[in-house]
Amino acid sequence: MSTNWSVPRGPRLMLRKQLLIDGWNDRAIARMVASKQWVRIRPGAYVEAEAWRAQTLAGRHELKVRAVLLQSKTKLVASHSSAMPLYEGPTWGLDLDRVHGTRIDAKAGRCEAGVQQHRGAIRDGDVVERHGVSVMSATRVGLEVTTIVPTEAALVAVNHLLHAGHTTVEAMQERYEKGIVFWKGTLATDLVLRLADAAVESVGESRFFYFCYAHGLPAPIPQYEVFDDAGQFIGRVDFAWPELGIFVEFDGRVKYEKLLKPGESASDVVVREKRREERIVEVTGWMCIRVTWADLKNSGALLDRIHRAIAGRARIA
Repeated sequence: MSTNWSVPRGPRLMLRKQLLIDGWNDRAIARMVASKQWVRIRPGAYVEAEAWRAQTLAGRHELKVRAVLLQSKTKLVASHSSAMPLYEGPTWGLDLDRVHGTRIDAKAGRCEAGVQQHRGAIRDGDVVERHGVSVMSATRVGLEVTTIVPTEAALVAVNHLLHAGHTTVEAMQERYEKGIVFWKGTLATDLVLRLADAAVESVGESRFFYFCYAHGLPAPIPQYEVFDDAGQFIGRVDFAWPELGIFVEFDGRVKYEKLLKPGESASDVVVREKRREERIVEVTGWMCIRVTWADLKNSGALLDRIHRAIAGRARIA
């Protein structure tokens, strides 16, 4: 099913200038806000309160992006972290309090009223349209986020763009080499491009992969497929260190929701996953390490657990 990218999505956005044309006045608009029927999402931009409450944080940011682009006196293109909701991307580690846009006139940008204008030479193919919004291409967005957020958050965003098929590491590298005139903060860009992998499927997996890099662990192989001696496919694990005899499964609510089959409960998925894990251990003789979001918060304990597992496997070998 094709998508009409020129059609805006989400709740109806009401701008003051159009409301005045339609016969409203500032007093009437203020009454709608005071009565909590409308929400003022930024100066001169409103959304019906019920529709606003139904939005995710990403959806709310997308509405603000639409408002900024419509209200701006300078032609802007949604860019950097503000482009991620338009690519259905994760917003973990991104600052959604500020809308980022790049000026098409290449003049110096400024920051005011919750909007960060960026200056950057725009090349052919850099600008596309998604959901009725002019936005930087995924290839450029992937590079842009590396300049404004910590490396871990940038890797999360880039891996989503890669896994979703919006771009490739090769395309990003090619665009990077063509030049990113006027861009600041590109010190982390090379590192993110080296770490990025389209096989990594989720925020949690990206964070674990970065954890391994940051703590000097060997780079695990993502989405590793396991076969028995007869060549029959047994299962796929989130990460594996085949040479160490260890595989890793990242446990998160989103993962289990994705694995739900029609008529199944969460407990059904847990039981099925447990059986799959037991079968993989039986076939390979490897050790399984399960990692959760809580483990990533307590990185010291997680690192100790992995080091103990590696040491234990070394003694077995």
